[in-house]
Amino acid sequence: MAATAHPSPAKAAEFEAVDLASIRAAVDAASRVAIAHLVYVSVAQPAPVMRAYVAARAAGEATIAGSGVRATILRPWYVVGPGHRWPLILTPLYALAARVPHWRPAAQRLGLVSLEQMTRALVRAVEKPPASALAIVEVPGIRGPG
Repeated sequence: MAATAHPSPAKAAEFEAVDLASIRAAVDAASRVAIAHLVYVSVAQPAPVMRAYVAARAAGEATIAGSGVRATILRPWYVVGPGHRWPLILTPLYALAARVPHWRPAAQRLGLVSLEQMTRALVRAVEKPPASALAIVEVPGIRGPG
C-alpha cells in the first residue's frame, strides 16, 4: 500500500505521482504474475471535496477494471481512529442529512467509518474474494457485517 501522507488539496501532483503510479505498478505486476485477488483502498465517489485525490483513486479503479485482475475495491470516505477523530463532531449533521431524502445517498456514501470497521472490511476482502471480476464495497458495506 503506497499513498500520499496527509492528503490535502495542495498535494494534487503527489496523488498522480504516488497514489496513481503505485496502483498502476501494482496492477501491472499483478497481471504479469496472475495473482488471484487484489484489494485496493480507494475513496468514496463522487465527493464534493478533494477532487484531485478522488480523480487519482478513480483512475486507479479504472486501471484495475481494465486489467481483468480479480479485485475488491473498498471505498471509505473518512476512517475515524487514533489521531483522526475530529470528524465525529459532524455526526449530528450526518444524522440530519440521512433524514432528508435528497441528501440521504450522499450521507451514506460519504459516511464515517471506524478503524475497526475498516479493518474488518479489509479482512473480509482478503478472506472472501469476489466471485466476479470486481467487487466495490461502499461505506455501508464497510460498516456492515457483510
